[in-house]
Amino acid sequence: MTSLEDAYAVPTVAALARPNERLKGILFLCGGAFIFTFQDIIIKLVSGRYPLSEVLAIRCVVAVPLLLVLVHFDGGLAGLLTRRWRLLLLRAVLLLVCYSCYYLAIAAIPLAEAVPLYYTAPLFIVLLSGPLLGERVGLGRWIAVAVGFAGVVIADSRGASSAILLAVGSAAFYGLAQVMARRLGVTERASVMTFFHNLVFLLAATVMALWTGDGSYADGGDASMQFLLRPWVAPTGFDFAIVAATGFIAALGSFCLTHAYRIAEANVVAPFEFTSIIWAVIGGLVVWGYVPDAAMITGALLIVAAGVYVLTSSREVR
Repeated sequence: MTSLEDAYAVPTVAALARPNERLKGILFLCGGAFIFTFQDIIIKLVSGRYPLSEVLAIRCVVAVPLLLVLVHFDGGLAGLLTRRWRLLLLRAVLLLVCYSCYYLAIAAIPLAEAVPLYYTAPLFIVLLSGPLLGERVGLGRWIAVAVGFAGVVIADSRGASSAILLAVGSAAFYGLAQVMARRLGVTERASVMTFFHNLVFLLAATVMALWTGDGSYADGGDASMQFLLRPWVAPTGFDFAIVAATGFIAALGSFCLTHAYRIAEANVVAPFEFTSIIWAVIGGLVVWGYVPDAAMITGALLIVAAGVYVLTSSREVR
C-alpha cells in the first residue's frame, strides 16, 4: 500500500522542476511504489497465521528508531513537541482506521482487487475538499469522481462483499486524513506526522492485544474477521523477520516517495502512484497465481483514469 500522503503534506522544493529532476522524481516514485508492494505481499502472506494487532505491533516497534532518525535529520526531534499534537493524533486515528480496513481487506481478497479500490482515495479527497476546505471543485472533477465510483461498481462484479467495502472504506478514511494533512502540512513536517501515526498504531495494537489477544472473540468468520480477532501466537523466526522487514520497507518506500515530491511537482509525479496496481497484479500472479477477470480490469482502468485526471487537473494541490 503506497502513500499519497506526500502529495498533500510535503511542500515541493521547486515550483518548476527541471526536466531531469522531473524524471528523477518519477523514477523515485515508481521505485517507492514497487517497494511498498512487498509490504502488502508480506502482510497478506501472514494474515492467515497471525492477528492484525500482532503484525502491527512488530512493524511499529521496528519503525520507531527509524522514524526517530528521520525526524532528527528532517528538522530535529524538537518538532515532536508541537502544539498541534491533538490534531496530529486525530489524523493518526483516521489513518489507523484506514490502514486497518485495507489490511483486513487484503486478507480476504487478492491484492490486484484491493489496490485499485484503495486508489479511489483521490476521489474522496475531491469530495471532501469542497465542504471541509472551501475549495472549488470544477465540473470535470465531479465527472471524474462519478466515473471512478462507477469503476468500483463494475470491479465488484460479485456483489458488495465486506472486503470490497473495507477497501473502499480505507480510501474514504485516507481521503479525510489527507484533507487534514493539507492544513497541517503548512506547519508540520511529514516525518513528524508519520511518527505520530506510527505511535497511535502501536498504542492501538497494544490495546487490541489486551482485548482480543487470547482469542476469546475469534469466531471462525470470514478471513478479514479472523485476521482481526485470532489469538496472538509466538511467530517463527522467519515470520518475525519478514514482518519486521515491513518496518524497513515502509521507511525506504516513504523516503522514495518523499524525495520524489520534493524534487518534482506533485501533479507530475503523483499519477505514477498507480504503478502500484501493476506490481499488485504481478505479485498476485507470481505468489498466488491470481489473474484478474474482465470486470476487475475494466473497473480498475476507470478508477485509474479518474484518479489521474483528478491528480493532474489542478496545478495547485494545496
